[in-house]
Amino acid sequence: MQNMTTGNPVKLIVKFTIPLLIGNIFQQMYSISDIIIVGRLIGINALAALGVSAPIFALLVFASIGFTNGLTVITAQSFGAKDYAKLRRSVTASIILCAAFVIAASAITLLSMDIMFEIMNVPEELKKDAGIFTSVICSGTIMIVFFNLLSSFMRALGDSKTPLYFLIFATMLNVAFNFVFIKYLGLGIAGSALGTISAMFVSVICCLVYIPKNFPLLLPKKRDWKPNWEFYKQHLAIAFPMALQFSILSISMAITQSVCNSFGPIAIAGFISAMRVEQIAVQPMVSLGLTMSTFVAQNYGAKLISRIRRGVFKASMISVSLSIFLALMMFAFSESLIKIFIEEENFEIMDKVLYFATSYIKISILFYFPLGQIFIYRNALQGMGNAVIPLISSIVELLMRTFAAVFLAATFGYIGMCFASPIAWIGGGTVTSIGYFVMIKRIRNLRMRKKPVIIPYSTI
Repeated sequence: MQNMTTGNPVKLIVKFTIPLLIGNIFQQMYSISDIIIVGRLIGINALAALGVSAPIFALLVFASIGFTNGLTVITAQSFGAKDYAKLRRSVTASIILCAAFVIAASAITLLSMDIMFEIMNVPEELKKDAGIFTSVICSGTIMIVFFNLLSSFMRALGDSKTPLYFLIFATMLNVAFNFVFIKYLGLGIAGSALGTISAMFVSVICCLVYIPKNFPLLLPKKRDWKPNWEFYKQHLAIAFPMALQFSILSISMAITQSVCNSFGPIAIAGFISAMRVEQIAVQPMVSLGLTMSTFVAQNYGAKLISRIRRGVFKASMISVSLSIFLALMMFAFSESLIKIFIEEENFEIMDKVLYFATSYIKISILFYFPLGQIFIYRNALQGMGNAVIPLISSIVELLMRTFAAVFLAATFGYIGMCFASPIAWIGGGTVTSIGYFVMIKRIRNLRMRKKPVIIPYSTI
């Protein structure tokens, strides 16, 4: 456990971020290993099918991450305030609410899958494989959700290393399972989904064995399971907007994917390969943002507002440096990385895939600065219990990405579509940064008047 309310903020932030970064990279390896194995062992069409189903998979994953991170904001605040009874009640409330979330998310996804494929303009030749992958993933949603919840509990108490170890182990299992299910058992694209779910299952078991022995503060007592609807509402007031926020981001990416689908399987393969390379590249900024959620939540619980301001400022400056460095690395090595995903003897097809992939990357790297600031300010706001401004930011991103993907693609083709994410980052970054400074100013004014620092959502 790590108390982040004392000590040098920069050292604490960096120390907490490094394990998160390694863990997030390994988490990305789940989907990346799937793409590499599918692209090389099955072929371009299977890779494209995986690509068109990716937005639905991402919707499940991102919604669960947003929901579980939102639930554990109160857990982290209770830990910072040293209110351990409330912390235990937060654990039970989170478990109960996650169980309900799993049932609803799985049912909605399965029932609406065919409709989503139609909306996303999925080519007919890809629908069968995409449907198989999505159905298998839905059957294992419970593993995805509860692994994220258990990891969030540990991070709320300041431990970013232990979830990393479980994730590394699970990622290696995922690769092994994929090889066995696809290459040796001949399960095709279903083997890719089954490998992911099986590895997640092992991760959940590891967490359930480890937490009782090493995190006794997280162990609820019998009385902590007593239903408290008002307390559930407090959790949902943060978790639901965060889940909705992450879902909106996934929906906006699905819109971009649907536009990309109209350019054919080769463009889809190039775009999905570029997106996976970029997801790895931006993980340092993502991890830094996640650190700020825990840092801000603990210090907010301890009412150390000045410390929050110093930590967020330092993190913002680190993010600026990271955005420049990562853009240079992507410009230099992106083509070599993309070739890892594809095994294609036809050089003409390979060149076309590389063209579509590198075209997107050369545009997106110019806008990593606003993307990095989104992660810092969005997570800082969520750490203070404000999920409304990040939600508004996500809606702005959705609108701007949709406009760019639809209208710019109609005018400039594939290149126009590549500007969708950068334009969305500018809009989202503007909203979150302004929202953060407005909230901090309001809190400082209330403190000067010697009033409570917790601001109702309706006043933000």
